[in-house]
Amino acid sequence: MAKTMGASVVTVYEAVRDLANKDQQGFVSDNEFNSFARLAQLNIFNGLFDELKDSKRLSRSGFNPNRDKDRRKRILEDLSAFSTTDTVTKSSGVFSMTGASGADMARIISISTAGSILLDQSTTKPIEICYDEEKIERILISTISAPTEEFPVALISDDIHVFPTTINKIKVRYYRYPMGRSNTGATSDSAVTYTTGGTSIDFELPEHYTSDLIYEIARMIGINLRDNSVSQFAGEELAGIKQSETL
Repeated sequence: MAKTMGASVVTVYEAVRDLANKDQQGFVSDNEFNSFARLAQLNIFNGLFDELKDSKRLSRSGFNPNRDKDRRKRILEDLSAFSTTDTVTKSSGVFSMTGASGADMARIISISTAGSILLDQSTTKPIEICYDEEKIERILISTISAPTEEFPVALISDDIHVFPTTINKIKVRYYRYPMGRSNTGATSDSAVTYTTGGTSIDFELPEHYTSDLIYEIARMIGINLRDNSVSQFAGEELAGIKQSETL
């Protein structure tokens, strides 16, 4: 299976530079661009979760379900590249995700007990996730829904608190924050970086987010994208990008 190529930081930089010149915003330094680029990638990444919520709501309302399903499928496919799993051991009564394990955690997908394989059967149990401290208090004092090792519950705050407290190891599936990719498509621990005459680190978001990244960075720099001449120029830049990608 071929590696996913990230959006080219060189392509995005050159387009943003030309747009800035067109809009008379002046020179965009490498350091300025890199700061904007990292924040732009994060903004677009976070926006994907908002789109998922919107698409789910539209599907329930029956509004254009076929088109909505296609977009939702694409977003889920793109996010799958950022899905990872960590096993966390309890320390001082909590499961901490602020250390090396989970330091890059953006959003939790699911939590389960670590479990094992016993007589060809997994003993792993899904853990219900709760973000409401008042709700968890009601659950803990309930004589009907109190957590058990068969039906555990986790409270998500600064750390993860799992009930019952006899559970000492859990598996956490989560989406990590995007970083960068090398020019071969390999995931890099380094953030996206444009370097003049050097080795740049591409965006980790896939190539089809190139136009989104250009517009987001342009917006952050203050380029007036409502101006007809700038919008037309941006369209020509993006058309050139797409044509070069197909060659």
